[in-house]
Amino acid sequence: MKKIHMSKNTKTVIILLVLAVVIAVIPLVLNRDAEFGGSDDAGSVMIEEIRGEYTPWFTPVLETALGGELPGEVESLIFCVQTGIGVGVIAFFMGRFVERRKWMKGTDQE
Repeated sequence: MKKIHMSKNTKTVIILLVLAVVIAVIPLVLNRDAEFGGSDDAGSVMIEEIRGEYTPWFTPVLETALGGELPGEVESLIFCVQTGIGVGVIAFFMGRFVERRKWMKGTDQE
């Protein structure tokens, strides 16, 4: 039987992947009757429990402009677009840093 030799980086990646899966699965297994709830209303509910009455300081701009609450699908779409823009910005700068490092290593060798 042949032994498989893994590099230190490969072992680290495998350990981190297993750890990520464990972190994602354990809460699902331990707390089966938990409800998913957004954080938008959780703050106001908690304030009402502690202090009694709560009135928000302002209404969201889109709700004011449209004259009512946005449908859940539209809110999800806006959130996904916002997430995509954020990921794009982070990926752009990380790519720039990687390319700069490669470029700097190339100029050091000359």
